This record gives sequence, structure tokens and C-alpha cells, in this order.
Amino acid sequence: MGLFILRRTLGFVLTLLAVSVVVFAVMNVLPGDPALTILGLDATDDALAALRAELGLDRPVLMRYFAWVRDALGGDFGMSHSFRVPVAGLIGERLPMTVSLAVAGMVLTVCLALSLGIGAAANHGRPGDWGVMFISQLGIAVPAFWLAILLVLLFAVKLRWLPPGGFAGWSDPVAAIRSLVLPTIALALVQSAVLARVTRSSALEVMRLDYVRTARATGLPRHRVLWRHVLPNALVPIVTIVGMQFAALVTGTIVIENVFYLPGLGRLIFQSIANRDLPTVQALVMLFAAIVVTANFIVDLLYVWIDPRLKARA
Repeated sequence: MGLFILRRTLGFVLTLLAVSVVVFAVMNVLPGDPALTILGLDATDDALAALRAELGLDRPVLMRYFAWVRDALGGDFGMSHSFRVPVAGLIGERLPMTVSLAVAGMVLTVCLALSLGIGAAANHGRPGDWGVMFISQLGIAVPAFWLAILLVLLFAVKLRWLPPGGFAGWSDPVAAIRSLVLPTIALALVQSAVLARVTRSSALEVMRLDYVRTARATGLPRHRVLWRHVLPNALVPIVTIVGMQFAALVTGTIVIENVFYLPGLGRLIFQSIANRDLPTVQALVMLFAAIVVTANFIVDLLYVWIDPRLKARA
């Protein structure tokens, strides 16, 4: 067990290191001059040279990479070119919004998907099963940003039940929650369609096993068989998808936040790309990549906790 965790941790660290190399390399070979973008076309050569020296762009790439990693480990991602404030401060201000939206979307996704998937498996071959499969297929085919626009048109423009966008701030919790309802639904519906199909398939495999038939034969209630015996033993593929979907939800907020005009990391990265704010874009891309790698690492650790057979092998 200890060796398994050590191997996974080492792989996690090496993956993050490889990601940092790729992110830094891509960000620093893009065409364009950040100094020229900041000062404009009318800037003099002396002013451009002075700004390049201030930003460290006149140093060798390898030296800049090691300096960036060293500072990033200490929580320093440099200064934002466009906002003229520390990048870490910008991320700290907007991270709670993105995390709140992703966590709320993940909770709604899991609740919907497990209920629909287990229900479809319990009614295999019946109209309820067909209905879930049809709805999930439709959900997979619909892009999240288009669904978000439809939700705004229906619930904000036509029915006027919820705000179409913006964020009221946590000083008014009710208004803040109302402003996150539509973005959360837009994120969760598409992801829950995928997870519901995986849950159904995994549950059907478990339901064919002998111990499930034995549990039914002993007279246990149907819901107890499904939720206490079938679901726990069907969790390995479900957890795999959940880990991947949480990473997808975090990165998916980039589009959703711009649709609903939310002050999160999604809007920040769009603004930074438009302004060619290299330190901010670099830090945000690395952050999103680290979230994806961390989610996969956590899933690997959960495997040995969920499945005793995997624990024995570890």
C-alpha cells in the first residue's frame, strides 16, 4: 500500500513538472512582443528595451523557466502586465467563484447521474430505461454554452425567474445563489448525461452477479439492494468518470463564466489572452493543468479505498 502511494505521488510530481515545461515553452514561443503590446506601436526602442528588462524577457529562456518555477512554488506568479497587480492576487480574488461553480456543478451532476443511472438499471428494458438513455444521449449532444443561452432565454428573459448574468456578491447570499443557479445547471446537465450512462452500464454488470441475486432472494427491499449492494460495487468506473468530469467542470467554467458574465478565472483568462498578459495566462493555464492532474491523482488513490482487490494488489 505504501509503495503504491509512493509510486503514484512520484508520478504526480513528475507529471506536474512535465506540464510546467510544456506550459512555459508554449507561452514563451508564441509570436508577438508583450512589451510592444503593453506600450503600443508608438513606443520607442529604449522604452521597449527597458520594459523587456523589467519583465525579464532579455534573459535566457532556461533561466526564466527555473526562476518562474522557483517563484511559483513560493506563490509568486509575477506581475500582471494589463492589471499591474500581482497575478497571485488576481487568482486569489477570482478562484472562489470558479471553485464554487465547479463544486456546485459536480454535486448536482453526481446527484442527477446516480439517481438516473441506478433507476435506469433497475428498470432495464422498460420505458424508464429508454427515457433515461434518450435524455442522456440528447444531453451529450448539446454543447454547454448553447444550453446556457437557452436557459437564459427561458428562465431569465421569458419567465424572469432568475438573473441572466452577473454576480451580486456574497454579501447578499440569496442573490449570489440565484445568480449561480443557471450556470450550475448549464454545467451539470451535460456532464450528468455522460455519468448517468456510465452508472447504468456499471450497475447492470454488478446486478448480474451471484451475490446480488442472493441478496434479492433473502427478501431485502429493492432500494436497499440497489444502493447498499449494487452501487458500492459499481463505483470504480463511476469514480473514474467523476474525477475526469470535475477537471472538465473547472475548465468548462471558462466558457460558462463568459456567457453569464461571472467574475471568475474564466473571464480572467479571456481578458488576459486579449491583452497578451503572458504571466497571467501562463499562471492560469498551469493552474487548470494542475487541477486536472490532481483530480486524476486523487482518483488513483480512491481506487484502493473503494475496491479491496486493488488494495491487495497495491
